[in-house]
Amino acid sequence: MELRPYQEEARQSIFNEWGKGILKTLLVLPTGCGKTIVFAKVTEECVRMGDRVLILAHRGELLEQAADKIFRATGLGCATEKAEESCLGSWFRVTVGSVQSLMREKRLSQFPEDYFNTIIIDEAHHSISESYQRILGHFSGAKVLGVTATPDRGDMKNLGQIFDSLAYEYTLPKAIKSGYLSPIKALTIPLKMDLAGVGIQAGDFKAGDIATALDPYLQQIADEMAAYCRDRKTVVFLPLVKTSQKFRDILNEKGFRAAEVNGESKDRAEILSAFEDGNYNVLCNSMLLTEGWDCPAVDCIVVLRPTKVRSLYSQMVGRGTRLSEGKTELLLLDFLWHTERHELCHPADLICTDREVAAQMTQNLEEAAGCPVGLEEAEKTAAEDVVTKREESLAKQLAEMRRRKKKLVDPLQFEMSIQAEDLSGYVPAFGWEMAPPSDKQKATLEKLGILPDEIDNAGKAAKILDRLDKRRAEGLTTPKQIRFLEGKGFQHVGTWQFNTAKRLIDRIAANGWRVPSEIVPQEYIGA
Repeated sequence: MELRPYQEEARQSIFNEWGKGILKTLLVLPTGCGKTIVFAKVTEECVRMGDRVLILAHRGELLEQAADKIFRATGLGCATEKAEESCLGSWFRVTVGSVQSLMREKRLSQFPEDYFNTIIIDEAHHSISESYQRILGHFSGAKVLGVTATPDRGDMKNLGQIFDSLAYEYTLPKAIKSGYLSPIKALTIPLKMDLAGVGIQAGDFKAGDIATALDPYLQQIADEMAAYCRDRKTVVFLPLVKTSQKFRDILNEKGFRAAEVNGESKDRAEILSAFEDGNYNVLCNSMLLTEGWDCPAVDCIVVLRPTKVRSLYSQMVGRGTRLSEGKTELLLLDFLWHTERHELCHPADLICTDREVAAQMTQNLEEAAGCPVGLEEAEKTAAEDVVTKREESLAKQLAEMRRRKKKLVDPLQFEMSIQAEDLSGYVPAFGWEMAPPSDKQKATLEKLGILPDEIDNAGKAAKILDRLDKRRAEGLTTPKQIRFLEGKGFQHVGTWQFNTAKRLIDRIAANGWRVPSEIVPQEYIGA
């Protein structure tokens, strides 16, 4: 099986990291971009070099998928380390292993510490748990590859404590642009649901509280879906099994062909197969289908399980990002969840790396409620909006600075006006003098009419403040008087008395803020 260009780049990058002596490295690929194929080819290369390879996963479906994909991509058979099955004594060089089985001390102790040379962890965002760490600790000399879909920032921070490098990352926008994943259109539904009373547990919203908050809106949500999803193959994610079952019944009452699956469903395989065959057009689940299940024809995702965890949100949306014949795009339904917690995941979090752009994109999508918008188009518009806002903000700041400067005296003008050679020739000598002016010094200078921006050291600021204090005691002109009168053409106003300047300013004010015709500013002696 020939790898796509980015998959080959990923494979090479992984071996480059191991070649540099970095034993624990990470591969990040969006759902639907063939991470299993990549680690199958990595496995094949490791076996060729004589390694014994362990593929670790936390669910049976993932182990079965990995074994099947490795065999189809490389021809390599896999032993199984799970429940009653063991790889010990097997001639296969590859083992797919259940974390829950292998973590047990009695089982783990049967393996020499160097039994596996390479360990590959599928859905590596789970590897933070103690069970994975126990296994990795036992085989401490093995090369380790963690594979995951796009994790959120919290995941990356935690994964950074386990893995020493990020070998390769391929982003969702790149995959869509290159034609490897389906374009996504986000549709904000103008149905406001209040999450204010929903609690937090283990870093995310409590499923039980979400279900309680969601329940009064299920009929309305079904009505909205009837307008947009009637002719689509839709997967709905809900917080609890009972909510999922209730929503299935409501959808069927509205004319949908809806089914529901959960961890206890004895006929789960039959239902999933019937959905894929088109016997159902909506599949409801309580977070069961976030991993280990693929149906490329899915072209609508409805997230009724709001989350703060970006990796979980990506997994849910990822059930619909694969390409399929006749499929033009994935429609992602988003709702106006009302919460003061701004970390709630939205469609923007799938594509934006800049938080400001993501926030603007979310705002734009909410304003366009009821109208599907392509994610790439929405991000481009949001980025342009952010640039425009930044430019407007900068223009306001510059205008404010200009207004501020008009009211203040430049330090050099002040020094020349008062004819202070000691200030204009000042050079800082001590350490504290060379430091930048303090905030307090700058605030006081501005209050007294001096522009602090042009003063670059604390010593100069201290000297000017000291001079201003002495001038006030001696009854000499203030910086504001200097600025106003020298702006009218009067010279060396800094040498005048305060009262002289005040009387002249009063005369100008009485004349409509114009200099009286009998006064020639350049010849006026105010001392």
